[in-house]
Amino acid sequence: MSGLKFLLDTNVVIGLLKGNPSAIELAESVNLDLSLSAVSQITRMELLGFRGVSDAEELRIKQFLQACHVLLIDEKVEGETILLRKLTSLKLPDSIIAATARVNKIRLLTLDDKLASQFGVS
Repeated sequence: MSGLKFLLDTNVVIGLLKGNPSAIELAESVNLDLSLSAVSQITRMELLGFRGVSDAEELRIKQFLQACHVLLIDEKVEGETILLRKLTSLKLPDSIIAATARVNKIRLLTLDDKLASQFGVS
């Protein structure tokens, strides 16, 4: 997708919403602009699917998601995910997120050291 610079991993979004210093530092280090950022469809599902999320928290999540783009899982992402699952020990959600970044040729922002070392910016 043209113009996008970053794909935000679920842990980065949660960190930003909760004011986590590591997430804020990462966002500042790359001059994060949500209008030039995206999340994977899997991240949207993870964020909105948490059990026990209050109405206020859900509203904040939805507002955050509206500020950036959501990249859907298509056949290209599916194929790249399958390849990553065969080549790495990543869990399925992490594989989908990494594949989404790779297919769309954008940098992955994550707080997961393993994922960052293989596919992203930490």
